[in-house]
Amino acid sequence: MHYVAWMVAHGAVPYRDAFDMNMPGAYLIHRALLFAAGPGDLAWRLFDLAWLTGTCGLLFRYGRRLGDGGAAAMGALLFALYHLSGGAWRVGQRDFLLCTFLLGGALGVARSLEDGGALRPLVWAGLALGAGTMVKPQAGLYWLACMVAVAWGAWHEHRSVSAGAAVVLGAGLLVPALVFGWLAWRGGLGAFVSVMSDYVLPLYSHVGRVPVWRAFSWYRYGQLLWSMLGAIGLLAMIRPAPDGAGARKALAVLGVGYGWLHFAIQGKGWEYHLYPLALFICALAPFALARAGSRPPLPVAPLRGVALVVVVVAVVTLGAKGVDALDAGWIAAKSRRVAALARDLAPLVPAHGTVQVMDVTEGGLHALLRLGIRQPTRFLYDFHFFHDQADPRIQALQREFVAGLEAGQPAAIVVMRDTWNQPGYERLQTMPRLTQVLDRAYTLAVEGDGYRIYAKRARP
Repeated sequence: MHYVAWMVAHGAVPYRDAFDMNMPGAYLIHRALLFAAGPGDLAWRLFDLAWLTGTCGLLFRYGRRLGDGGAAAMGALLFALYHLSGGAWRVGQRDFLLCTFLLGGALGVARSLEDGGALRPLVWAGLALGAGTMVKPQAGLYWLACMVAVAWGAWHEHRSVSAGAAVVLGAGLLVPALVFGWLAWRGGLGAFVSVMSDYVLPLYSHVGRVPVWRAFSWYRYGQLLWSMLGAIGLLAMIRPAPDGAGARKALAVLGVGYGWLHFAIQGKGWEYHLYPLALFICALAPFALARAGSRPPLPVAPLRGVALVVVVVAVVTLGAKGVDALDAGWIAAKSRRVAALARDLAPLVPAHGTVQVMDVTEGGLHALLRLGIRQPTRFLYDFHFFHDQADPRIQALQREFVAGLEAGQPAAIVVMRDTWNQPGYERLQTMPRLTQVLDRAYTLAVEGDGYRIYAKRARP
């Protein structure tokens, strides 16, 4: 995302000049950070912590309505620990960034329902939820759920059913209109539609799909942690909401349902797709932990004690997960790989020369960002060349890629070994036209740790 943002800063157009399946809002967030603080790792980590602080502040405000500040703080703390326990690879993940927009929408709808249908909170709710769809389009499901909640609340109180829902919808369309307007002005809207309709929806959506239940067994401490989080959510649903907090509980329950769909629809089984589910369970946590009235119903009164025990187990599990993440050897390994790749590439690339990287997230683009080098084609990754290869749309992408290499004549082509979905250098053999280009015009100049650099042969 930093690399795309850097390209945009130098005149590139998303989708037209950078083939990617992400929403344009993600690029704009990274572009703003690069403008404000630069591309350094420290700036990105500080941004992540600032975003986490803001999200936890919203969680505290959301739970404070119950009248128990300690319970509200525990919900916010639980989410902070959940995020920090993921380690460096979850810093600034899009699903994490999305949580602030989702919770802002839920808070605005709740305030409106609690204030007799006030419209101003719905404006802010709509703005937040619409902005969220520019980070991840799945947020539109929760946006729809919030409009239904507003309409139901109005019907229950004999107010106009359509007025509030229309405000949430209208305000929510503002940010997408601005973002897509910017994209159209830059000349990238047609390419965006093409990428989504010709590749993302029909092809990428099914690549690497795994059964939802199996994914939880992949994560270290995943089964124990999500058993505890699920128990917290269940206890919160069982305990009655305090007077005046029913809307917040209902919206959090809707959020849990959305969070599960958010994870299941994407179907990749990646841990960071669970952020919205974790967020709304943490928003529910105060309902399990808040002190009951002076005379709570007997079957319900002990549940707070059970919830406290479950939260303690969850906190200990998150602590163990966080300690484990601190010792992740891949961090140092990737840092060394990026430094070595940048060092090996620098003498091979003349001023204003280009380099093509065949990679996903193993550090190839990071090295280009460090060196300030553009690619001759719009392809940031290479995984889309190696699935559904009999499909005419994939074959068209392959032809475009090879034609771009032949026309652009990059000074070097970097092939990362451990790319997603089909690792190994042998994957190139499934693209004969590409191997012909490499054999004819390039020579293997560097055999690095997890990468190969093919340098362009000098003309006789």
